[in-house]
Order: sequence, then C-alpha cells, then structure tokens
Amino acid sequence: MEHILRPIYQERASQPETLGVILINKREGAENMTDTFDSVLLIIVKDSDTPIYSKHYMYGDAKMVMHILTEERLRKWIFIGSNKRLVDWLFHGKIMFDRNEFLFKLRSELQEFPFVGRKLKTGIQFAKLIRRYQEGKELFEDGHYLDAYNHVVASLHHLGRLSIIDSGHYPEVTVWAQVKRNDPAIYKLYEELIMSNESLEKRLELLFLAGEFLINSRTTDGAQHILETMLAQPYWTIQELHDHPELSYYSVDLEVFVEYLIEKELVQVEPVVAKNEAIFHRNYYVDRQLIESEYGL
Repeated sequence: MEHILRPIYQERASQPETLGVILINKREGAENMTDTFDSVLLIIVKDSDTPIYSKHYMYGDAKMVMHILTEERLRKWIFIGSNKRLVDWLFHGKIMFDRNEFLFKLRSELQEFPFVGRKLKTGIQFAKLIRRYQEGKELFEDGHYLDAYNHVVASLHHLGRLSIIDSGHYPEVTVWAQVKRNDPAIYKLYEELIMSNESLEKRLELLFLAGEFLINSRTTDGAQHILETMLAQPYWTIQELHDHPELSYYSVDLEVFVEYLIEKELVQVEPVVAKNEAIFHRNYYVDRQLIESEYGL
C-alpha cells in the first residue's frame, strides 16, 4: 500500500508547513485501530486554517484515509485524551517523512512523559472524574440506577487513566489491560461493578463508598496543575481561568472542578462588589503559603 500512497504523501512532504508523515496499516485483529481502513496516512502540519482535514481514497478493494492535523490540535488531543487511537498511531506507525526530527522528538517526549505534561493530563482526567462521579452519585440518590451506572463506568475509566498516567505512561486504547498491570485494586473495583452477582443498587452503593476514598486520596495530585497555575496572579475571574491556554483544556469540566476545590478549601472565594451593591462578583484565589507547603514548592 505504501507505493500507492507515496505520490500523495510526497506532495505533502514537499510543502514547508508539513512537519511529519506517518503511515499506519491495518493489523489483523485490530481493524478498528484504523477505523476499518486498510491504511491511514497521518500528516502533521505546523498550521492551517482547517485544524483537521480528511480525505478518503480507494485502490481496487482497498480503502485508505488521509488525515491532515495541525500541531496544536495534535497536542490538544494528546493532553485531553479525546482520540485514543492517536497515541497508538504515533508509537506504532511508520514514519515516512520527518522534518527536523519532529516526529522522532515527539515519540521521545511521549515515551519520557515529561512531568509538566503529566501534571496537566492528570488534572484534566481528575476534573472529568469529579464531574462523572458527582453526576452518577446524584442519579443514584434519585433512584436512577441505570443512568448512574453509565456515569460510574465512565468515572472508573477516568480513574483507570489516572493510575496509568501516575505510572508514567500514556493511556492507550486498551486502557483496562494497562490498568490490570499497573493498578490491580482499581481493576478489581471495575470487575466487581460489571461482573458481580449483587443487585445493581448494591454494586453502585459499594462503589460510591470506595470511590469517595479513591478520589480524596488523589485530590492532591489531581489539583496540582490548576493550583500551581493559579499562583501566577493574585485573583482570577472564572472567565480568566477559561481563557488561560492550559486551563482551557479542562473545557466544560473546569467550573465543576473549581467548585470541588472550593469545597476542599484548596481554592478560596473573594467577593467583589458589582455595579449593583447587593450583588457580588466571585473571584478565586489560592493561598500561596498553603499550596507551597502542600506541594513543597
């Protein structure tokens, strides 16, 4: 298939904004890794008006797809973990073109998993965990057990990803195979939720009890990135937090996360008088002394 696609990727490689080209061929037993295509051509560009551009090809019975992705979108997906196949493609795909060793350095970066990136990824997954756990618990208390179950399974996935990140690896598509190796206790909790003979209500009740402890025990690590970021200025409005380049990765989970940290007394609220003196704006800040003692900064 490589020779069929060569004219396509060579044309792209000749363009100055192209940083790298990776070819991923379908593997037996793992057809979904390439979205059922026989080959995926992943092209990373420095910048583009269209962050994601895709094109489909066919050659006889074979079908192929080309994805052109900006570096910014690539790194966003890596941090957020919203495209699980991407890490597999970057690690296992064949490098066809690599300008100034961009892909070689990226692979090394992924393998070394730099501490700053790990803190951000941990924060994002922890924020997602908080939202799904809280929504699941609320549904459980209202007696909506099946809906609660869906949220709890999702929260366990985030918890599993956190354990993988904590071990210094990137979560891949087969998350639970990684969790089983790295954190058998969380894997056991997942097994009990989906395979136990207990009633659904009982299974959820037990998981919420265990989940409370697991979340509390991970709060320090999960909150480190956002708290250290907030030390950069004395006070923040919620919009300033949303607009921060790294905190924007938290997306819709940011406000729930901030409220959770207020509840845990890690983030403080500063009322500021609005135009109507009966109403106050809420500004947010962290106690530098508390954070520095907590994280040894």
